[in-house]
Amino acid sequence: MQTLAGIWQSAGQGYFRKPPEILIRAFSLYTTRAAGNERAMRYTLPPSHPGQVIGLLGGSFDPPHAGHLHISREALKRFGLDRLWWLVSPGNPLKEQGPAPLGRRMGAARALVDHPRIDITDFEAQADTRYTAQTLRALIRARPGVRFVWLMGADNLAQFHLWQDWREIMNTVPVGVLARPGQRISARMSPAARVFDHARLGARQCHRLGQMDAPAWCFVNVPMMAISSTHLRQSGAWADATQK
Repeated sequence: MQTLAGIWQSAGQGYFRKPPEILIRAFSLYTTRAAGNERAMRYTLPPSHPGQVIGLLGGSFDPPHAGHLHISREALKRFGLDRLWWLVSPGNPLKEQGPAPLGRRMGAARALVDHPRIDITDFEAQADTRYTAQTLRALIRARPGVRFVWLMGADNLAQFHLWQDWREIMNTVPVGVLARPGQRISARMSPAARVFDHARLGARQCHRLGQMDAPAWCFVNVPMMAISSTHLRQSGAWADATQK
């Protein structure tokens, strides 16, 4: 990309020996945005189009299992989503021990998912983002016009105030919370739930979540399957499956 000094010199200096400060700032802003757009074009993402409502289920998926698929189907139905993306993360900043290699987890997720409206992506690794707020910024730049909805369990809502830039997340996209029966009261007493109580939708409005402007969030009770990634790792089933 040509520098402003080069452009200025080739065009003639006129009354100034160097570009005015206002032009320097404008050129800097332009090149920064152009570089960001160029990076966005390099991302490999599932198909989408402006106006589409896409739920984002982030996690290590270490390993992915039928429970993830179950809550994904429920989220599609309960929150009125057009599609749902699994954001398989390189790692969880709140966990001390790292997950299995990303390629292994991506392959297992693709082998498991058989739903036509659920896609798998390693966008966080592509964009080199570590925190959810960073990921959302990059996604919105990469797919302008798409209406994203962040999805999480009630256990995550309980510690949501520990996430980096958690207020920004709530003010950027609608949030759908999926809770096991009995978790609702404890999660609603969390710091994040209290701060954004004014933005909570009633149960009958949850299907409109994707059409709402942030901040907006909704709580739904979802019967959960008796399976977890932690249990699968501890049982050795995840290690056995990947060695076959």
